[in-house]
Amino acid sequence: MTQAGEIVLIMGSGPNATLSRGWQKGWFDRIVAINNAWQLRPDWDTLVYPEDFPMQNRPRNVSGFQRCVEADAFVPAQNLYGGFVHAGATMAFTTGYWALAEVRPRIMAFIGCDMVYPAQGRTHFYGTGTADPLRDDISLRDLRAKSARLAVIAAAQGCVCVNLSQDDSSLLFPTAAPDGLRGEIPPLGVDLQQISALRAQEDALGYATPDGRYANDPSAYDMDLLAEIDARWQAMFHQEG
Repeated sequence: MTQAGEIVLIMGSGPNATLSRGWQKGWFDRIVAINNAWQLRPDWDTLVYPEDFPMQNRPRNVSGFQRCVEADAFVPAQNLYGGFVHAGATMAFTTGYWALAEVRPRIMAFIGCDMVYPAQGRTHFYGTGTADPLRDDISLRDLRAKSARLAVIAAAQGCVCVNLSQDDSSLLFPTAAPDGLRGEIPPLGVDLQQISALRAQEDALGYATPDGRYANDPSAYDMDLLAEIDARWQAMFHQEG
């Protein structure tokens, strides 16, 4: 556990993640890379990747200050915040919930995590790749609502989620400039009772996945209730934003 109040940069693999190469390390307290994003700059602090991340894509040399985080660390963290079905099984959201549990930051600033994929051209900073949010997956039905959920739950812990991207995005987070994060960023006001009630509604569905291996089968879930819960998170975000 690190001291609360850090400014955390979370780098995904979107094409605009290359912008981070020119950013000063001092603008952030911690740099967290997702999957291949460790290639963008050598001064990353934490690398988060799933168990099926290819060995050849992992860094061969890890400095003493650097740490790799795998499923045994991020699955319990995501379960703490509602599990994969409710929180969304993209690595951007998973990393956000891991950071909330482990780092307890003041600001989580995302780049390369827009999850908008063109039909042609570059989908990732390294060219083209498999776009997780385009998979037919039970947890990826409403990415904007999942981003709203993360922002609201983060706000309840005193953390602001911002997007450093100026591109079209599936993230509802407000945009910010990377060199201005140490200034005043207004927090998202939240109603803790509303959050508690909605979390209780999620819990009542019983869609817990302690090992992170949820059933990707619509017949195993109440799709109408999941859509209702997603809509309520998104409405709460817009109401409080």
